[in-house]
Amino acid sequence: MYQPNMFESHHHMFDMTPKNSDNDLGLTGSREDDFETKSGAEVTMENPLEEELQDPNQRPSKKKRYHRHTQRQIQELESFFKECPHPDDKQRKELSRELNLEPLQVKFWFQNKRTQMKAQHERHENSILKSDNDKLRAENNRYKDALNNATCPNCGGPAAIGEMSFDEQHLRIENARLREEIDRISAIAAKYVGKPLLTHSSSHFPQLTSSHHIPSRSLDLEVGNFGNTNTSQTGFLGDMYGTSDIMRSVSIHSDADKPMIVELAVAAMEELVRMAQTGDPLWVPSDNAVEILSEEEYFRTFPRGIGPKPIGLRSEASRESTVVIMNHINLVEILMDVNQWSSVFCGIVSRALTLEVLSTGVAGNYNGALQVMTAEFQVPSPLVPTRENYFVRYCKQHNDNTWAVVDVSLDSLRPSPITRSRRRPSGCLIQELQNGYSKVTWVEHTEVDDRSVHTMYKPLVNTGLAFGAKRWVATLDRQCERLASSMASNIPAGDLSVITSPEGRKSMLKLAERMVMSFCSGVGASNAHAWTTLATTGSDDVRVMTRKSMDDPGRPPGIVLSAATSFWIPVAPKRVFDFLRDENSRSEWDILSNGGLVQEMAHIANGRDPGNSVSLFRVNSANSGQSNMLILQESCTDASGSYVIYAPVDIMAMNVVLSGGDPDYVALLPSGFAVLPDGSSKANASAGAEGGVDGNNLEVVTSTASNGGSLLTVAFQILVDSVPTAKLSLGSVATVNSLIKCTVERIKAALACEGA
Repeated sequence: MYQPNMFESHHHMFDMTPKNSDNDLGLTGSREDDFETKSGAEVTMENPLEEELQDPNQRPSKKKRYHRHTQRQIQELESFFKECPHPDDKQRKELSRELNLEPLQVKFWFQNKRTQMKAQHERHENSILKSDNDKLRAENNRYKDALNNATCPNCGGPAAIGEMSFDEQHLRIENARLREEIDRISAIAAKYVGKPLLTHSSSHFPQLTSSHHIPSRSLDLEVGNFGNTNTSQTGFLGDMYGTSDIMRSVSIHSDADKPMIVELAVAAMEELVRMAQTGDPLWVPSDNAVEILSEEEYFRTFPRGIGPKPIGLRSEASRESTVVIMNHINLVEILMDVNQWSSVFCGIVSRALTLEVLSTGVAGNYNGALQVMTAEFQVPSPLVPTRENYFVRYCKQHNDNTWAVVDVSLDSLRPSPITRSRRRPSGCLIQELQNGYSKVTWVEHTEVDDRSVHTMYKPLVNTGLAFGAKRWVATLDRQCERLASSMASNIPAGDLSVITSPEGRKSMLKLAERMVMSFCSGVGASNAHAWTTLATTGSDDVRVMTRKSMDDPGRPPGIVLSAATSFWIPVAPKRVFDFLRDENSRSEWDILSNGGLVQEMAHIANGRDPGNSVSLFRVNSANSGQSNMLILQESCTDASGSYVIYAPVDIMAMNVVLSGGDPDYVALLPSGFAVLPDGSSKANASAGAEGGVDGNNLEVVTSTASNGGSLLTVAFQILVDSVPTAKLSLGSVATVNSLIKCTVERIKAALACEGA
């Protein structure tokens, strides 16, 4: 930066060496004050052209002569400079004629004027920088004094700043790295200006006093403050509150809460990455090839967690890896978009809501995205209570080809009388592979009160197949295959001829997807989808719910009953699944088909397993007086379980869909089955071996092993009255109970005969 020398001799201001370039301002070694125009005297060389043509190595033979501008010339030049500081040749010639000056004199005046303005601007900047430097110097001195006078917080004596252990040095280095990331995300979160989605009084957060705020940014920042498990000192990482009735108890956070959420998310990300990449002794292999988390090693490795495990909760931890046919960018988008996430994992996520977006990410992607969410997780059975969680989701790009998405509970930021479920850092690591594939490593780590789980489902829940990483990964793998199938532009040779176009194929798959989502909303223990559970149904083992359907083009109008029941059957899950999806055996259990001949009219394979498909059946009635019926069916299977879901569809509406029309206006009431392993050791080992992908060579790995019994859930949705305002009759409930019980008995009898 140019710094004028205020002690140079006065006569040096006339030592000019004009240049031809406008970028070179033509003045060197002169005081900027000499270029100010307050005195009205401006000087230029009388014959600048002669000076410009002189040999620079030859000393001038005579003294240079200079010309002083008049007051009027200066005023005119100043006025023109304000309008145009860089005049062209034509403008300079015009000015020279008006002011009786040479064109080069005008040119040099403008060069000098620009130099003067630049010098004034730099002098102003220097003044500002000097002031900032003085402030920093004073602050640095204050910190030095504070360090010199530091005292030990335990004994009150002088602190030995220079004497610290290697572990303490390592913790301080790690803390500084985490602090940098917190500062970066806090800067992003500070730009958040969204309005509250829900209103909540600040008095609902009595534990968030000033002592619970984010630790000070002082030099002596203690890592222990972040991981303190003493619940009397911190409401943020201490006792976790319960998750009952999340949708009514959560709130939008105040600005004071957001830094704490950011800090928890950053620490959770660090923990997830290490949990996904660390082996023994953190993860201990067991006899049945399932990794078990060592709790003792976990708390030793991650002391900054969300506090100790509350009394009465059981820990569930699992880790699973696979290779999926989807690129990493699309996977991240699915996980960070709540609608896509709940749709892809509709069998696991019964409801989900983004309460607040603290950061949308940077550079046009989800890197650094931060969302406060609530979700309810289910098993497809009314006998397993749902798990509700209130958490923050954080996405981070670790390098060019690796992303991570982590969830961690925020239960301490909302009041609740009891803890039933909370998520320790859980999520997935996504690594880009060749040819559009990605390797996904999933970690699920929860603490839950599962005492209300039915005895029949306890072994399944204990193995981790109900809510663990294996189920998430298996569902994701299957859904990626389904999506790849739906995006295929050509119709495979195996698809039957009634599907005449790619558009019709996509419409049929879209209709089947909506059918599956509707089925999953009524098969579990969730009450989140406008269903009302009936207190008295006349049967202890059948859960019956009702809803009124109005102004919904995807459902027939009227009163709909949803009945579901679960039971154990001593038949392997694969055998049960194959029996239920086979159209040739449908008449053995489907009462509504009235024994008619079932014929497959359309078939779409949407996965490498032949059980993953969408079919359109025509039921040819045995009674000539009855019209034929169409049934849309989707069957899907993976290592965690299987589904067979179907719904009667109108023939005219289906013709529109097969020709590529909009499937959203086809009314559906889905029914079907969910087949799960019973959690026995044989079934668990079989489920772990049934399907996967070798990440080294992308070859499909399968196993024909299939042992153990099955947990079968049967669910029906039936229109009992086409008038939405009608009252539900007990006779309708009794009819549905009778229908579902008769179906169960038929299935048991048919499978028992086959087994015999």
